[in-house]
Amino acid sequence: MTAPQDRKDDGGVPVPVTPAGASTTAPAEYPPASPAGRGMFGNQGSGDVSGFGGLVRQRQTIEDAPRPYGGYFDEVRDALEEAYPHFADAVEKVVVDRGELTLHIRPERIAEVCQVMRDDMALRFELCSSVSGVDYLGADARRLHVVYQLTSMTYRRTVRLEAAVSVEEPHLPSVTSVYPTADWQEREAYDMFGIVFDGHPNLTRILMPDDWEGHPQRKDYPLGGVPVEYKGAVIPPPDRRRSYQ
Repeated sequence: MTAPQDRKDDGGVPVPVTPAGASTTAPAEYPPASPAGRGMFGNQGSGDVSGFGGLVRQRQTIEDAPRPYGGYFDEVRDALEEAYPHFADAVEKVVVDRGELTLHIRPERIAEVCQVMRDDMALRFELCSSVSGVDYLGADARRLHVVYQLTSMTYRRTVRLEAAVSVEEPHLPSVTSVYPTADWQEREAYDMFGIVFDGHPNLTRILMPDDWEGHPQRKDYPLGGVPVEYKGAVIPPPDRRRSYQ
């Protein structure tokens, strides 16, 4: 290791200096919107010191799965189509991947579909165990997706619902009237991604302070932070750390 430069005699304590090759102007604030994600969280040349800077991840195209799907997946689709008159208008596509069934739903229909999924005797998905947000920056014009994990305790089945909205119109109906467990989960998705759940009884921030600006888990959210002091050493914020090119 090269000895630090510009030291002074202060009892043998190294003086912090800018290391050779460091970049303090790397564009960490806005990850690139490209077909391939490079580095962790899509970063490239951005102060990523995780050791995964050489990772290249190709995005996959999600397409409608051909029938038969296999297992109970065909039964779930057929039962929903029979019980829900607006099935053709509400369901954008059915995806079977890695042994899991995902129904992509138009956002304005999500609460109606959840109602049918819960109440129809052939479906009986009584539990919504998770509502989470995903940001597909650069991969989808409607980049903000909401994912609902449903479980049928009656038939021991699971299914995933997914609805996509744009940053310009991030609205979709709340499902809290159908699944009360979605209350705080929708608040998290609102807080972290800025997704607005119309009809939620108390849609306020749940993790960040009430006056916080922005939504931290969006992929175009600034990566900068505040320096942290630890045992006399100062750890710079992410956008000011050494960049391994």
